[in-house]
Amino acid sequence: MRLPQKPPSWEELLRHPKLMAPLLASQEVREIVDRANGDYVHWDDFRHKFTPPQGFTLEDIWRLLRLGRMSNSRRIPLASPDGQVFSYGMHDCVLRDLQFVDHYAGAQLEILEPSSPSTGDRDRYLINSLMQEAITSSQLEGAAVTLQQGKEMLRTGRKPENPSEKMVLNNYMTMLHLKEIVGQPLSVAMIHQLQRTITEGTLEKPDAAGRFRRPDEAVRVYDESDGTVLHLPPPAEQLPGRLERLCHFANDTRDVPFIPPVVRAILLHFWLAYEHPYVDGNGRTARALFYWYMLKSGYWLMEFVSVSSALLEAPAQYRDAFIFAESDDGDATYFIVYHLKAIRRALNHLKEYLERKQQEAAEMVQLLRGQRGLNHRQLALLHHALKHVGAIYTFQSHATSHVVSLATSRSDLLSLVRRGFLESRKRGREYVFLPVRNLAEKIRGTAKTR
Repeated sequence: MRLPQKPPSWEELLRHPKLMAPLLASQEVREIVDRANGDYVHWDDFRHKFTPPQGFTLEDIWRLLRLGRMSNSRRIPLASPDGQVFSYGMHDCVLRDLQFVDHYAGAQLEILEPSSPSTGDRDRYLINSLMQEAITSSQLEGAAVTLQQGKEMLRTGRKPENPSEKMVLNNYMTMLHLKEIVGQPLSVAMIHQLQRTITEGTLEKPDAAGRFRRPDEAVRVYDESDGTVLHLPPPAEQLPGRLERLCHFANDTRDVPFIPPVVRAILLHFWLAYEHPYVDGNGRTARALFYWYMLKSGYWLMEFVSVSSALLEAPAQYRDAFIFAESDDGDATYFIVYHLKAIRRALNHLKEYLERKQQEAAEMVQLLRGQRGLNHRQLALLHHALKHVGAIYTFQSHATSHVVSLATSRSDLLSLVRRGFLESRKRGREYVFLPVRNLAEKIRGTAKTR
C-alpha cells in the first residue's frame, strides 16, 4: 500500500511570520481550516480535498491549521523511541461524539427497557453482543469464520475445529473474564493474563503466550497484500518500563489534567497497539483493555455493544487512524476521532436492534396470544425458530443463550416437545431439537384450542 505523505512542517510558518497575518485575515482560509477540523482531516486527504484561494498555498494553510491544533493539544506519557511525545486534542469533532457516547453508553439506563421487559431478555442481548464482539474482533485479525459459524460453536459448546474458531472462543472467554477484573488496578501481570487467554492454543510458539516479545523476535506491522511496513514497534528491551507507564496512566485518578474516561479508554487501546508488546494478539488485547476501562468507568451499556463490528465496517480507516497519528507528530486525535465514530455507529446499531426487537416482540405477542404456560425463554426460542428456518437447538445452546443451568434448559426444551412445537432427534451422543414443520400454523392452532 502507499503510505500517507508526511505533513509539511509547521515550524516553517514561524520562520516566515509575515505570512501569518494574511492567513489569519482571509475568510476563505478560515473556512478551509474549519472544514478540515470538522472531520479532523490528515494532510494526505487535505491536499486532495481543498483548493487554496489565490495568493496562498495549501502547505501554508495546513501549517496554520496545525498550529491551531497544537494550541489545543494535551500530552500523554507515551513517546516514540526517538523521543516524539504523543498528544491529543479536545476539538469540536471529539466533543460532539463524546457527548453522544456519554449520553447513550453511560447515563441512559432506560434504553433497554422499552423492548426488554425482563432480565432474561437483557441477558440474551448481552450474550449475543459478547459473541459478536468475540467473532468480529477475531475477524479483524484475519480469522476465517462467519458470524453464524462462530455463534453456533459458542452456543452449542462444541470444541473449536480450527485456529480461527479457537481465536473466537478465546476472545469470548476473555470478554466474560473482564467483568471479574473490572475492579482491579491495571498491572503488567493482568495484561499478560489477558494476552495469554486470548492467544492460548493459537500460537506457533506456545511459550509466547503471556510474555513480552524477545529481542530476537522481529515483530512489525505490515500490509499483508504487498509487505509494506506500517509500524515498527519499540525495542523489546524497553517494554517492561513502557508497559509500567501504560498501567500508571490507566490507574491515574487525578482530576488534573482531567481526561474523559472514554478518551482514556481509547488511548489505552492506541497505546498498547503502538507498543505491540507481544508476538501475537496485540490488537485483541488492546481492544480488551478498551472494554475493561469502559466497564471500570461505569459505561455499563458497552457490554451490549460490539465495537469491533463497527471497526470491521471500515478496517482500512482503522489502520489509517494509527498511521496518521504516528506520521503527524504523534497526534493521537486521529485515532480518538475514528474510534468515537465507531462507538457511535455501534450504539446506533444497538438502538436499531432494540427497535427491531420491539416490533418483533409486538408481532410475537399477537402470534402467541393465548399460549399459556410458556416462559420468556421458550417464547424467545419460538420467535427465533420462526425467523430462522432450519435452526437447531441443544440443551447447551439454550442454556448458553439464556444464562441458565442445563437442568432449566432441559425442562424448557422438553416442554416445547410435549406441546408439539419442537421435535427431538439423536445426533451422535446428544439430542438436538428442531422446530416442527409449519410451526406458525401449529402455534395459531394451539392458541385457538386453549
